[in-house]
Amino acid sequence: MYNFAILGAGAIAREMGTTVQRTDIVNGYAVASRDLSRAQAMADQYGFDRAYGSYEELLADPAVDLVYIATPHVFHARQIRQCLEAGKHVLCEKAFTINAAQAREVTALAREKGLLLAEAIWPRYMPMAKILRDFAAGDKIGRIYALTANLGYPVYHRERLHDRALGGGALLDVGIYPLTFASLILGEDVTDIRSAADLSDTGVDKSNHIVLTYASGARAEIFSSIAGPTDRRGVIYGERGYAEVGNVNNYEYLRIFDQDHRLVEEIPCPPQVTGYEYELAACAAAIAEGAVQCPDAPHEMSVTMMALMDTIRNQWGIEYPEL
Repeated sequence: MYNFAILGAGAIAREMGTTVQRTDIVNGYAVASRDLSRAQAMADQYGFDRAYGSYEELLADPAVDLVYIATPHVFHARQIRQCLEAGKHVLCEKAFTINAAQAREVTALAREKGLLLAEAIWPRYMPMAKILRDFAAGDKIGRIYALTANLGYPVYHRERLHDRALGGGALLDVGIYPLTFASLILGEDVTDIRSAADLSDTGVDKSNHIVLTYASGARAEIFSSIAGPTDRRGVIYGERGYAEVGNVNNYEYLRIFDQDHRLVEEIPCPPQVTGYEYELAACAAAIAEGAVQCPDAPHEMSVTMMALMDTIRNQWGIEYPEL
């Protein structure tokens, strides 16, 4: 079993701690934070063996096999490089980096080092992702010509989310999920991008609207926000019916309706611990196979998604500092 370490001790790191504690996929080995007391408290809470008061100390530990990066987006590229240079496999939270250039650089380094590098965009690893891909490839509602998806939470008050220097804004933090949903259903062949954003006085997008057109002629209309809640639904429209997906952040169900609005099939989400267990299992399997990427979330997917978000942000005039 691989020794697993976490960089960061915030909320998402604790969710991963719960996952490790309640499964037997990896060994909860170490937690690192710039505040040793926070790292120790988290290690104690989730049964990890060690705590470090700096990321450098953790990366110097030869027993660490796989590092999960759970820090703000703007630090990801630098920390991925540090992990890979230290000989560690990496699972990095979304958004993978803050731009496509960084994504290309770190994925190239992973291939050079022969180490796993995976983006922790959890819906792509879930069983529901395969269900959705199979549905999209099928003919249950006829040709799919459009979808809508939204995700929003009232979280703008959190420093990380309104601070441009930390990669704040709705797009990278919550917009990535409806964009991922659109990718699963309609693919990656985007031919036109139109977008608008409500920018805050700190220079980040509090909410945004995005319309993507695909080579097939299908369109995706996407909305995300950190200013307030939304219903989080995804709806897929076909020529003979439509389908509804509950919560594009953590797929709860797929409901299929005919053209007369009658429910003809419902597929619930398979049981899960936290949902993070699937990305952990994918990483463990990839490492065992000597792979540098996970099939469910390959490097090209991460680069493509970052490039898409670069284009969208450029339309708004938002740039982030690189660290």
